[in-house]
Amino acid sequence: MIDKQYLIFDWYSENKRNLPWRSVKDPYYIWLSEIILQQTKVDQGLPYYLKFIKCYPNVKSLAAADLESVLKLWQGLGYYSRARNLHSAAKQVMTDFGGVFPDNYDSLLSLKGVGEYTAAAVSSFAYGEAKAVVDGNVFRVLSRLFKIATPINSTKGKKEFTILANEILDKSQPGEHNQAMMELGALVCKPKSPQCEICPVQGICLAFADKTQLDYPVKEKKLKVKVRHLNYLLFLDQNNNILIRKREGQGIWEGLYDFPCVETSESVDEVKEFEGVTLKNVFLDLEVKHILTHQKLMVKFWVHHKKDTPKTNGYMAIPIGDISNFPLPQLIVRYVNESSFFKR
Repeated sequence: MIDKQYLIFDWYSENKRNLPWRSVKDPYYIWLSEIILQQTKVDQGLPYYLKFIKCYPNVKSLAAADLESVLKLWQGLGYYSRARNLHSAAKQVMTDFGGVFPDNYDSLLSLKGVGEYTAAAVSSFAYGEAKAVVDGNVFRVLSRLFKIATPINSTKGKKEFTILANEILDKSQPGEHNQAMMELGALVCKPKSPQCEICPVQGICLAFADKTQLDYPVKEKKLKVKVRHLNYLLFLDQNNNILIRKREGQGIWEGLYDFPCVETSESVDEVKEFEGVTLKNVFLDLEVKHILTHQKLMVKFWVHHKKDTPKTNGYMAIPIGDISNFPLPQLIVRYVNESSFFKR
């Protein structure tokens, strides 16, 4: 493999995508792109990257922003812990590093939300540190090239692949090597439809040799998906005010806003009560299915017309037209976009 690396470099130089974070060495921009692209495709993440660098052109401006504004700008990307960690890490750079982004792998690991992958990406792309990046694309390329059956989502697998990636890393140009490996996985060595006919390392790929490409990478079985039934209530008063709340705690929607909600063990045909308040004349407005990583949310949105919004702890009444001013989970965004009540 080592003596064949020039094949990947040649392919990369001719086929790499023109992405804005590749034309800079600024660790802030590289870090920002890597956080946005975690569990997000490039086409989806690119507009968010451009919005963030326009709104927060440097780490100082991001650190000075309030979290709610950051969450609002992040809205629609999901996995909101990334946005919260992004904001916390920016503050760390200002307080712990004097506003100067860490320039090495070990220091980068100290930032909130930065793991081995992101630290390796920033340190190799921005500073040329010889650290191999191992993301989903690299896992896939290596597992097929060497026919490695160790599950990539196991502790043993992550260690094994990281060691291998560092062994074959071109120490003279680690950033270029990492980018090439990641791009090869993204554009050619795809999960379900690998384009082996145009792969520059087809001739040394062990999985291609015996046509077992689709058997790799190997993954351990996923956790069972939990089904939850949520009933959101749109309390609408005579002045077109509705109730919303800011979610607290450690949940995935921490810091975001949603409506009063009743969770039931199964699907229901009506909602009769909310926090001790008897509900009458409630009707179903919309029913949706929302898929999270380990949860399937079966959601119903109910509308309850009332002269005045009920006085409920933790909730506040706002004009219905102001809902878009608040950071919302994508589930609530879907409802706002589809319900006729928000189009009046």
